[in-house]
Amino acid sequence: MPRFAANLSLMFNEVPFMERFARAAGQGFRGVEYLFPYAFEARDIAAELERHRLQQVLFNLPPGDWEAGERGIAALPGREAEFRASVDTALHYAEILQCRQLHVMAGVVPAPDRWETMHHCWLENLAWAAPRFERAGITLLIEAINNRDMPGYLITHQQQARDAVKTLGAPNVRMQMDLYHTQIMEGDLWRTWQRHREQTGHLQAAGVPGRHEPDSGEVDYAWLFEQLDRAGYAGWIGCEYKPRGDTAAGLGWFERWRSLQ
Repeated sequence: MPRFAANLSLMFNEVPFMERFARAAGQGFRGVEYLFPYAFEARDIAAELERHRLQQVLFNLPPGDWEAGERGIAALPGREAEFRASVDTALHYAEILQCRQLHVMAGVVPAPDRWETMHHCWLENLAWAAPRFERAGITLLIEAINNRDMPGYLITHQQQARDAVKTLGAPNVRMQMDLYHTQIMEGDLWRTWQRHREQTGHLQAAGVPGRHEPDSGEVDYAWLFEQLDRAGYAGWIGCEYKPRGDTAAGLGWFERWRSLQ
C-alpha cells in the first residue's frame, strides 16, 4: 500500500514551518519530507515528529548557495571539501531525526561542454558518500529533475539515474523518481516505473503541468496510485506539490488513502 508523506516545504504554508507537523498529522499523514531542515535545530524538529507521531521520510543534503541559483554541489569540481562537510551535516540531522533516506542534489551545468567533467565529479562524490551513508543505515537517493523547472540540472531522465546506480554498484544507492518530473521529460509513467522499479527507493507526485494537487491535469493519479497499490508498492510517495489554495481544502484526492496510512 502506498504511504503518503506531506512535503512541508510546499504544503501547509499557511503556518510557519514548525507548526506544519501538527497540520500534517491532523490531516492523517504519518510521514513528512521537506527540502532542507538546516535553518532549525534538529532536536526541535525531532520533538515535533515525536509529539505528532510522524516519521521523517526524506530531506536533501545542503544545496550550496540556493539564493544564488545553486541546486546541489555534488557535481561541482573544486567543491569536494564542501560536499564532504555537507554529508556530515546531513548525517547528523538524519541520526537525530531517525531519517533513513537522503537525497543528494547534483547541481546545475553552466554550459554543455562542462557536462562530462561535472558528471565524473558527481559519480566520484557519490562513490565517496555511499559507504558513509551505508554505515549509518541510510539510503542515498539520486533524482532526475526536469529542465523546465530547473534548467541545466545534471540529470533529467530516469535512465541517467539508473545508469549511475548501476555504475556505483552500492546496495544503498537508489533512484528517487518524481512522477511530476518524469511526466514532463518522458511520460509513460506506469511503464517507466515498472522498468525502474527495482532501482527506485522513493516516489514523489504532483499535478502536471502546474505542480498542484495530484487530482487534475494530464496525469490520472487516481488510476496510477491504484496500480501502485495493486502492484504491492509499499514505499513512500512524497506529496511535493504547491497547493492551489488552502492545503487542507485541497486534500480531497487523499480521502481514498487517509484511513489506510
